[in-house]
Amino acid sequence: MKNFRVHKTIWLFLALVLAFSWTLAGSVALAQTPFELPGPPEKKEECPSTFGPIITDTAIPIEKGKFAVQPTFGLGFVTNNFSPNWRRVSAGGNFQTFGMDWKFTYGLLNNLEVFTVIPFIQNWASGVNPPGPGGARNASFASLNDINLTFKYRLVEETEVRPTVTALFATDFPSGHFRRLNPRLLGTDVVGGGAYAFTTGFNLSKWVKPFIFYGNFWYSMQTAFTNDDGRNYPRDFVTVNLAAEYPMAGKWVALLELTSFWDGGRLFGHKSNVPPAALLSVMPGIEYMYSEKLSFALGVNCDLAGKNNTAAVTPLLSMVYAF
Repeated sequence: MKNFRVHKTIWLFLALVLAFSWTLAGSVALAQTPFELPGPPEKKEECPSTFGPIITDTAIPIEKGKFAVQPTFGLGFVTNNFSPNWRRVSAGGNFQTFGMDWKFTYGLLNNLEVFTVIPFIQNWASGVNPPGPGGARNASFASLNDINLTFKYRLVEETEVRPTVTALFATDFPSGHFRRLNPRLLGTDVVGGGAYAFTTGFNLSKWVKPFIFYGNFWYSMQTAFTNDDGRNYPRDFVTVNLAAEYPMAGKWVALLELTSFWDGGRLFGHKSNVPPAALLSVMPGIEYMYSEKLSFALGVNCDLAGKNNTAAVTPLLSMVYAF
């Protein structure tokens, strides 16, 4: 019995030594391996905020319930006319146009925005040759231009691979002055197209660091209308706009846009009796992001090539305020 108690004491002592050894070894291991608290998840880098192109339309709709107002001012100086053969010819005088567009945008639903553009035009002409009735060589005229209403819905959200893709449907209303023209005004009172124009297509955008790219691909159909020259059947046309932004140091962003439209035939209705026109333009610009709600953009749009159209140089100033 005495030996059993001795052996029991020895085994209890050995168990205590072994447990102490394990505890000590664990403490040493913890001391050698520093303990790290779990940090916050790595934040995904986001596309920088920019003004967006001045002429090319953006692809990402405004947030639901948000509202933005964007006035754009432009003063165009006609330099030449483009002939049917894409040649530059004399404009036959000095012509200038001041345009003031007011764009109002509202987020109707998630991924769906609606905006309207209300444009005002002031035209001037001087030194016109040949002169008008009574020898008139100078004239001016101001009027509301055609009002636009547009709906945009985002179909595809941007990822690391795919771009943002947005469907667009727009209508231009013939609110400009296009008939009952006064010959003494030397064509300055022609404001607006005279037709309803229905446009559908897609907008795209993609951030490929450090650039942000944009694209518009639209098809427009115009209704027939009557003016002082009789019944007109205007052509359908295709719009292709491309733009790129380069965010620089601070709040500045460089901008470059290439815009164009190309007349075609008519998908529906009477064959067109209007000569086909086309215009290709380029616009370098600069943007300044004053705050999250207010930003500015300045550019100079230059018409490079075209046919049956005018060539102009147009400085543009635009600003946007978001509520």
